Amino acid sequence: MSRNYTRLTFTDTVKQAQEQYGARAQAARMEDVSIVDNRLSQREVDFIRRRDGFYVASVGETGWPYVQFRGGPPSFVKILDEQTIAFADFRGNRQYITTGNIRHNNRVSLFFMDYANKQRLKVMARAEVVDAADHPQLTGEVEDAGYRARVERVVIYRIEAFDWNCPQHITPRFTEGEFAPVIEQYETRIRALEAELERYGGEVAPAV
Repeated sequence: MSRNYTRLTFTDTVKQAQEQYGARAQAARMEDVSIVDNRLSQREVDFIRRRDGFYVASVGETGWPYVQFRGGPPSFVKILDEQTIAFADFRGNRQYITTGNIRHNNRVSLFFMDYANKQRLKVMARAEVVDAADHPQLTGEVEDAGYRARVERVVIYRIEAFDWNCPQHITPRFTEGEFAPVIEQYETRIRALEAELERYGGEVAPAV
């Protein structure tokens, strides 16, 4: 029994490319691993909840892919159950390209990135976009009371498969929130050193 992820992604032409570049044997071992990769475990749930953004790829009627970034406070993507995640969608640039693409083809690919720890979760899903006004209960489940914007839509992803990527070639980047504890640690140390300097009669240069 093959994994859902490899069944969806390792097409004949992909296998030909794997063969060409000497990766087919390794890929075949991935296919033979029998794991549940269409239902989120606690590891995936915790990872998604910590993210403040993700990338979503869809395909339009012209056949061209389109990639969009969606962001918000950590936990803005809600876990509805082990196979369903969703988020509240607000008014943006009003192009509605992803929304239109989903109406044509509801297959999407999601990338959840943790740059600081060089981790990446890939998710294959079926997407659905519903108007918030038509689904008040669902809207209440996914909206953040502290975020001052009106929810226009709710985007629902029903998971078909997921896969964790290796950390190779992910450049570490850090958010303001991830930097904050480190900055606070140095500021505390600086204040202590300034106080100690003043006790010994030294002068503290003004902050710039």
